[in-house]
Amino acid sequence: MFDILVAGEINPDLILSGEVEPAFGQIEKLIDNANLTVGSSSVIFACGAARLGLKVAFVGKCGNDTFGQFMLDEMQKNNIDTSHVIKVNKGTTGLSVILNRGVDRAILTFPGLISALQADEITDDLLGQARHLHVASYFLQTSLAANLPGLFSRARSLGLSTSLDTNYDPTEQWSGFDALLAVTNVFLPNEKEACSLTATGEAQAAADMLQEKVETLAIKMGAKGALSVKAGQRIQVPSLPVKVVDTVGAGDSFDAGFLYGYLNDWPLEKMLRLGAVCGALSTQKAGGQAGQPTLSEAQKYL
Repeated sequence: MFDILVAGEINPDLILSGEVEPAFGQIEKLIDNANLTVGSSSVIFACGAARLGLKVAFVGKCGNDTFGQFMLDEMQKNNIDTSHVIKVNKGTTGLSVILNRGVDRAILTFPGLISALQADEITDDLLGQARHLHVASYFLQTSLAANLPGLFSRARSLGLSTSLDTNYDPTEQWSGFDALLAVTNVFLPNEKEACSLTATGEAQAAADMLQEKVETLAIKMGAKGALSVKAGQRIQVPSLPVKVVDTVGAGDSFDAGFLYGYLNDWPLEKMLRLGAVCGALSTQKAGGQAGQPTLSEAQKYL
């Protein structure tokens, strides 16, 4: 029995850190550091949830290549069940190259197999082994997104709760969400994503519109903290002041903390605070996964 089944994309991140801006014309610039780390919103979330003590299984696709094996090895080191990951022999694992400036970053992504997972490859038998289904990177997982409302409906009929973190829409269309949100228990956008989805200018206004569509809403607002609405109750908590090294994966770590509280029936404010703490602590080390706290480490800040 798994606490969470994650249906997601698999790709490492190559993080290049330094106060530089790339320039064409064969201009070479030096950076401060380079790290090949666990990437993909879904895998970073899965690592964070497992780090907190949840039992996590992962279903997705990767190539039978160096990057794919790297990701599988790292997931297994983080106590994630990868027995349902599908290896595609002639496929290529995706890769994100991130130019990191501490609180800001630019990202170039080679999709590879990121978009390849399909809803009908997630069987009822697999769903039946979990309490909760989480999906991230909605706009990158295009094959899965096409039938995600049906998958979420199927999961809920089997007794699972569901959660969604859209991440950014590279096309900036932000359309087609009403049917999906109707079968989503927990919706986890950041402020920019929430405002883009609702054509509003700030998180409070976005929350006013989104709270009618989902059971539980949590909007991540970076240094401004986080906002959550459930059953008419609205809570906002501040961020934890930390020395930021790298913000990659902070939102995914927030999701892990928030869903830990949700799955353990915590009060709304407590689950929101755990999410904010997990997100903040994850920024103190390079990469999305290295700084993620255990539950006991996070509880010191609650």
